Amino acid sequence: MFSGDMVTGPLLIAIFVLAIAVLLVLIIKCQLNAFVALLVTAFATGILVNMPLADIAQTVTDGFGGTLGSIGMVTGLGVMLGKFMFESGGIESISNKILGAFGEKKSPYAVALSGFITGIPVFGDVVYIMFAPMLRVLSKKTKISMVTFACCISVATTCTFALVLPTAPPLAVGEELGIEIGIFFFYALISAFVGMFVGGILYGNFLNKQDQKNNHFYTFEDLDQEEAEISKVDNKARMGAGKALSILLVPIILILLGSFVPLAVGQDAKITPYVQFLGNKNFAMLVGVIYAALISRKYLVKKVTDIMTEGADQVGLILLITGAGGAFGKILQATGIADYVAGSLSSFSIPVLVLCFLIAQIIRCAQGSTTVALMTTAAIMSSTIAAGTISPILCAIAICAGGIGLSLPNDSGFWAISRFFKISVQDTIRAWTIGGFVAGVTILIFVSILSLFQGFLPGLM
Repeated sequence: MFSGDMVTGPLLIAIFVLAIAVLLVLIIKCQLNAFVALLVTAFATGILVNMPLADIAQTVTDGFGGTLGSIGMVTGLGVMLGKFMFESGGIESISNKILGAFGEKKSPYAVALSGFITGIPVFGDVVYIMFAPMLRVLSKKTKISMVTFACCISVATTCTFALVLPTAPPLAVGEELGIEIGIFFFYALISAFVGMFVGGILYGNFLNKQDQKNNHFYTFEDLDQEEAEISKVDNKARMGAGKALSILLVPIILILLGSFVPLAVGQDAKITPYVQFLGNKNFAMLVGVIYAALISRKYLVKKVTDIMTEGADQVGLILLITGAGGAFGKILQATGIADYVAGSLSSFSIPVLVLCFLIAQIIRCAQGSTTVALMTTAAIMSSTIAAGTISPILCAIAICAGGIGLSLPNDSGFWAISRFFKISVQDTIRAWTIGGFVAGVTILIFVSILSLFQGFLPGLM
């Protein structure tokens, strides 16, 4: 941390609030690209606290490079893996299999579960594009509210995006806090499922009862064309659900083995270095992509190289924004803002898990990006978490939970949900803004309960 002529005390809080406000104005009012806005805010924050100019530049560079170095490869490989699942028809097969198992009347359960699984390798907008025609047909056939389906799919996919590796936000939080990602994955997956069940399914069913009572339905006049498009997809040869699911499972199993085998056999066992190498997130994802390319070849219309190239193209801006978020977080750490904000809030005797959730939620509401909110919160809370008695794994999950709900119109995902499912802004708020918040609070309560048993649960000591 820098010192010398830098400002201290309450002025740091004022600069922090100003920095978040400027970031909000740049992204929303000025419609500046989030990558540029984050860098501008990072540099400006360093200047306002009188950090030496050379140190500002180096800190931003270190934060950007360190973040990309830790998650860049796995993020790019994760997008490629998702592209293979999508282009081979594997995503549709998984979805149809689940829908067939549950039946139309319980289709909200199937939709949520499908979104939960497909949201791991596929970005939310792609999931919404893929599911929207099918869900509108389901709403028409079953008379279940379209708002319910929108809630189920959006909450489910965002729970996995914010919590489940190998997506960028939990990766960034895990790296910032220095936790074991395999153990983090295990507990985060369970937590995300709990949040999805309460915020997506139970709350979604509540919305359906409200809409049935108020006779609030959409008319779907344009469904003839969409049903024709679905028929075309149904007649297309696609990868089976089992094969598609195996694409997800290969890297996940490797990562879990790399984390839990050393716990079982000990660090000194001869097998430990080998399973840790296999479980390295970058190597595991590389194996997953190669496996996906091999088993999906006969189902692909495009060349394997073209699919990989498209995946790399899609991930470019995401990596830039993620790296810039890391640079901003590094500035907050280096200037002492992070420690002072955390220390000031801690003086109110707020439990650390609640504090992690609140800070992430406030930043999420302020500037709209889940990734930026989680990375910034992890940077602010890292020292407090390291010095505390609560498991860093549970703190990381609480941070991620804070990035799920209260999505406002300054969030691009808000408009993606409204646009693709063709529901009103008011219904988007009902389905996603509130539904996500319910899911986030549920996860916070869940990890708070887990913290009572962290001395007995594996990996949480």
